[in-house]
Amino acid sequence: MKLRALALAAVAVVAASCTPGPSAEVAQRRAGFDVPLPPMRAFGPVYSSPSVRTNTQLAGDFMDLTFMLESGRNLDRFTRFEGEITIGVKGPADAALRRDLDRLILRLQREAKLPIRAAREGEAPSILVEVLPRKKLQRAVPQAACFVVPRVSGWEEFRENRRSDAVDWTTLERRERASVFLPGDVSPQEARDCLHEEIAQALGPLNDLYRLPDSVFNDDNFHTVLTGFDMLMLRVTYDPALENGMSRAQVAAALPGILARLNPSGERSGPAATPPTPRIWIDAIEGALSPRNSQAQRRAAARRAVDLAESAGWRDTRMAFSLYALGRLSLGQEPELALTAFVEAADIYRTLPDTQVQAAHVAMQLAAFSLSAGQADATIALVDESLPAVRKAENAALLSTLMMMRAEAMAMKGDTTNARAERTEALGWARYGFGADDVVRDRATEIAALAPGPLAR
Repeated sequence: MKLRALALAAVAVVAASCTPGPSAEVAQRRAGFDVPLPPMRAFGPVYSSPSVRTNTQLAGDFMDLTFMLESGRNLDRFTRFEGEITIGVKGPADAALRRDLDRLILRLQREAKLPIRAAREGEAPSILVEVLPRKKLQRAVPQAACFVVPRVSGWEEFRENRRSDAVDWTTLERRERASVFLPGDVSPQEARDCLHEEIAQALGPLNDLYRLPDSVFNDDNFHTVLTGFDMLMLRVTYDPALENGMSRAQVAAALPGILARLNPSGERSGPAATPPTPRIWIDAIEGALSPRNSQAQRRAAARRAVDLAESAGWRDTRMAFSLYALGRLSLGQEPELALTAFVEAADIYRTLPDTQVQAAHVAMQLAAFSLSAGQADATIALVDESLPAVRKAENAALLSTLMMMRAEAMAMKGDTTNARAERTEALGWARYGFGADDVVRDRATEIAALAPGPLAR
C-alpha cells in the first residue's frame, strides 16, 4: 500500500518563508508559462544497480519483508504465484500508464527472471490492474494512494469481500489472484509509482522497512521505481529452492544458498543483519507524515523521531529521514531549524553508499534556499551534483523541479539562452511528473518566484 505524504511533498517548492511576495515580475513570469507546453518527456532504458549490502544483511531484509505485514502482523507461511503470471488492465488506462506497465513487465522478465507477461484479450489475469477515480479509492481506504488485495479480480469483488478473510494476506496458502487498484486522475508518474510498488507486493514482499536505503519497500517514498535490490528480492522469492507453505525457519535455512548463487558479490564479511526498527520510532515518523495531524502535531512527532534516532545512535537512513521530515515541517515557522536539519540530513546521506536519490531530495531543499538568497553558482552546483541520480531513479517531478531551479540560476547570471533551453526541457519532464498543465504552470511560477534576480527570458 502506497502512503504518499511527506516525500511526495518534497517535490513541492520549498522555503516558503524565503519566497518573495507577489510582484509584477512574478506575474510576467507566470504569463510566460501560459504559452503551449512542450511535449511530455519519457524515460529510456533502465539499468538498475545491484545492492551493495552483504548477503547476511540481504537475508535479514528478505525475512522481514516476507514474513510480516506493514501493520506489524506476522505471516507464518511463505506464499507466491506458481507457473506463468499474467497481468491485465481494466478501466481508463491512458497511453502513458500502458507504456509504463509494458516497461515494468519487461524489467521483471529481464532482471527478476519472472515468468510474467501481459494477459491476452479475454484471458483472466493473475494480477488485475484496475484504474479508478481517486475519490472512489480513498472512500474505501482513505490513507492510501493505491493498494493491492489478494484473491479478488476487480473492484466489485473487493467491495463484496473487503471485510472477510478472503482479502486477508495471513490466510493465504498460495497466491493465485490479486488486484491492484490505482487512480487514473493523477500524474503519469504517480500512476507509474503505484504500478511498481503494488505489483511488486502482489508478487512478493508485503512489508515496508524504513531502514532500506535502496528500495520501493520503504514508506519514505524516495525510490519510486523498482531498484536492483527489489529485483533481487523478487528473484529470491521465485527461486526453485523455495515453495509455497514453507515456514519462516525453512525459508531462513534456504536463503544463504540462494543468495550465494544469485548474488555472489554479497558473499563477504560485513555488518550483521539490521535489527527491526523499534515501533516507537515508526509511530513517531508516521505521526510526522500523517495529514490527519495538525502541523504542530506533525512537527512535534518529527522532533520525537529525531530524538529517538539520536538516542539509538543511528547514523543511517532513519536518522537522516527524521531530520528531513523535521526540515520539511519547519520551513514555514522556523526556517533556520529547517536549514540546519537539511544540512545534517545531507551529511548523512552523502556518506552512505546507496542514498544518492535521498541526497538529491535534500539538495533540492538546499537549492531552494540558495536560489532565494541569490546564490546562483551554489544553486547550479547543487543541481549538477543531483541530476545523475535523479535521472537514474526516473523521478520526473524532482528532475523538473531541479532543472527549473537551475534555469532560474542561469537567468540570474545572464545566461538567457541556456536558461530558456533548460526551462523548456524541465517543463517536458514536469508534464510527466506533475500531470495537468495548470499544475505544471503553477509549479514553474512558484520556482520562478524564488529567484530574486532580474527577469531574464
